[in-house]
Amino acid sequence: MNKILAAGNKASKRLAFLGAVLGAFASPAMAQTDAPLLDQSLQGQLERWLGAGPLYLDNVYTRQAGDDSLDFHAAADGRGSNFTLMRIANDAGNSWVVGGYNPRAWSSVDGWHVAERDWQRTGFLFNYTDPAVHRQLLTDHILPSQGSRQTYNWPDHGPTFGAGPDLFVDDRLTTSISWQLSYGDPDFEGRSIIDGTYGGQFRRVEALEVYAISLVPEPHTYALLAGGLGMIAWAARRRRR
Repeated sequence: MNKILAAGNKASKRLAFLGAVLGAFASPAMAQTDAPLLDQSLQGQLERWLGAGPLYLDNVYTRQAGDDSLDFHAAADGRGSNFTLMRIANDAGNSWVVGGYNPRAWSSVDGWHVAERDWQRTGFLFNYTDPAVHRQLLTDHILPSQGSRQTYNWPDHGPTFGAGPDLFVDDRLTTSISWQLSYGDPDFEGRSIIDGTYGGQFRRVEALEVYAISLVPEPHTYALLAGGLGMIAWAARRRRR
């Protein structure tokens, strides 16, 4: 238990340090002027990766000019399970669409969302440009707690996954870093899910969107709903007569 607490404190200090460094130098967020990141092809891939069937994805947040982490939290907190999508670029002009599935709602006050059991470790990170999915480490890992830190939820952090941090966005919502630890193949610890580099390289966040998730009812569910509404209407007519 002491080792677990020590690891958690170390990860929190690392995130606080990153936030302080990036906050001192980052420029304000720019408005997104092109098409939304989510299109039919990406939605289909997200549905396959999640494996829960057809999804309805509700855009609850799109970064606007001058936004910061408080704007992200104001829009996304408490909205249930979600996909966070980002377009991230390097100085050479290359860009990647990446993001993560968060099975719990974002929050600005909870700190770490910890998944102690394997059945709770359903979060994953993905790279859509260089197709790959990185799921939370399970408890059969040599250090069972390594995959437990699902997300970090604090007012001066943008969407942040894992203790690496595996995918981190600063308070200005303009800079990201990725250092695999809690997600993906443990043989690649320290590698970026964005571009495969090592060493925690800063990258520019060009676009950021959050989509709340709900399942699309199956056709038989609609039939049952329609039948139920029909019975209610028939009963109401009988009472009027």
